[in-house]
Amino acid sequence: MVDYLCLAGAGRDAQKRALIEILRTQRHLMAILEGMQALGLPDPLLGSGAIYNSVWNVLTGRPALTGINDADVAYFDGSDLSYEAEDRVIRRVEHYFRAMPLPVQVRNQARVHLWFTERFGMAYPQLRSSAEMMRYFATKTHAVAARLEPDGEISIHAPFGLDDLFSFRVTPNAVLPNRETHERKAERAKAIWPELTIVPWPEE
Repeated sequence: MVDYLCLAGAGRDAQKRALIEILRTQRHLMAILEGMQALGLPDPLLGSGAIYNSVWNVLTGRPALTGINDADVAYFDGSDLSYEAEDRVIRRVEHYFRAMPLPVQVRNQARVHLWFTERFGMAYPQLRSSAEMMRYFATKTHAVAARLEPDGEISIHAPFGLDDLFSFRVTPNAVLPNRETHERKAERAKAIWPELTIVPWPEE
């Protein structure tokens, strides 16, 4: 039987090393990380489901793309906050990754605050970097991202640490009133990875 909790409580450094090792074994993720670098995107990060779902798949012995619908790529460019500028990047990225086995979606984190309120009905702060976006995710477990650095090393960005991820624990982040998103994503994840423990949204 696979010991999928073998890294739970292992400590941040050990978990970070394990995550980097897992990423390097996933050819589709490495291709995206390398492509982000080749495209020259400013402050790029590969985050969310493509990473945490891959970890759960590796640790439970599931096929590589199980439960992964797409790959979310963030970049930060405050020099032009127009939709047209972002759309040019979106089209460029879509073309570059057109042969990938899953769609690669890219968004400029410098302009999220311009459309978030209208779409989700709640205020959102103006960000200062791509990594800052993760502080506002509905679920702390999902707040993990990676970047391939110029020297070939992979940097990990995880403001809430990695223990929730390696403990298969889906923990809410109540910094925004985003309970519905946490519960919807947790329910979907639990159906695919029944090993997960879902922490309920805190009651007011």
